Amino acid sequence: SVPRDERPNRNHARWISQDVDGDGLAFIMRKQDAGGEFVESKEMPGLLVERKLEDPGPYYKLYPEGMIENFDGATIPTPTYLSDNQTDLNRNFPYQWYPEHEQIGAGSYPMNEPESRAVVEFTSARPHIFAWLNLHTFGGVFIRPLGDKPDAKMDQEDLAVFRQIAHWGDQYAGYPTVSGFEEFLYQPEKPIRGDLIEYAHYQRGCIAYVCELWDLFEKAGLEKKKRFVERYTHLDPADMVKIARWDAEHNAGRTMRPWKKFNHPQLGEVEVGGLDPRVGLWNPPYERIDEICRGQSATYLRVAALAPSVKLADIRLAAIGNGLTRIEVRVENQGYLATYGVSSARALDWNEPLVAEIETQGCSLANPREARQQVGHLDGWGRGRFSGAAAFHFMRSRGNTGAKTLSWTVRGQGRAVVRLGACRAGWIRQEIEIP
Repeated sequence: SVPRDERPNRNHARWISQDVDGDGLAFIMRKQDAGGEFVESKEMPGLLVERKLEDPGPYYKLYPEGMIENFDGATIPTPTYLSDNQTDLNRNFPYQWYPEHEQIGAGSYPMNEPESRAVVEFTSARPHIFAWLNLHTFGGVFIRPLGDKPDAKMDQEDLAVFRQIAHWGDQYAGYPTVSGFEEFLYQPEKPIRGDLIEYAHYQRGCIAYVCELWDLFEKAGLEKKKRFVERYTHLDPADMVKIARWDAEHNAGRTMRPWKKFNHPQLGEVEVGGLDPRVGLWNPPYERIDEICRGQSATYLRVAALAPSVKLADIRLAAIGNGLTRIEVRVENQGYLATYGVSSARALDWNEPLVAEIETQGCSLANPREARQQVGHLDGWGRGRFSGAAAFHFMRSRGNTGAKTLSWTVRGQGRAVVRLGACRAGWIRQEIEIP
């Protein structure tokens, strides 16, 4: 995630990815080895696939293009996913952070990296943020909370809202939506820790989810799996061939690169090249970027439209004698979500209810203790998708839980200024002339 490595334990041998043949790019290297786990595909020359019992040689070992730090001249270390840097930022956030020996890429401590710390500081100071989209590549899927529990243990009102968003994701972006826990754990029952979306949902009370941009598996014609994550992990040689053919026919061969012989200073004769994942694998072809952006924008604008929207819907004045005037203000939340956002966010201690304040100019409050009134949270009109509230056999509404009427009594003529809001819902202000 970051080009820094400040780990003190640097004495072991490890791979450092870098350009070794001078072409300015770092791909992969293959080296013939009788114990190699890979063999060249018969259908697609140059493509390496997992070796089967019956496959004839030559067999290959695959390594990152680069050098071995602390090489003893004989022992080749096993490359790991994060061998060339210290921290995976998406494991460095404070919600359920686990140390490195339990969660690879965790970093030294939560938010030890300036990037993750900046995100947390920024969002913690802005409680009005209610929706959060985290863009990754690749896969063509939206991944939603919960990441550590099954849907049966999720707030069911939250789940209904995510079902609505999933419907839009399929309709406008063409991507399915899956549960992070039920369909996207690489190891069942072992949640990913220190994840950004879990922080955003649990601690910031947001509609928070990930999009893995670029549906390569779908475009290449791979079959759907029971758990979406298996589209990454359960690739057989036939699937690899389909991807390579798609690259040749629809991606101008950008991903599959020719192998070039190179005399490596540590390993001797190797071949460099084979796979350039940047365009077509990790990211979409240049020609498809526009359609992907349009689908994402159309989906997320609908998420943005879920925001609570507090209005002073009706203001009435009534003279009640002796120079007194009664002010009645009807407050309504005309937005989709409640003023606290998603249902689970109501439990967060910082997510304060609405309050109303009034100031007078020229006139005065008959009861000064009315200057500040608690309004509480107001429901929105939305209920998500398949909440059961709109079933044909029993269609009913809530009561008027999204509205409240406030009143003040003022003495004399002048002006009153009503200010209403909370840190999450924002503030509105209305001037009222008292005749």
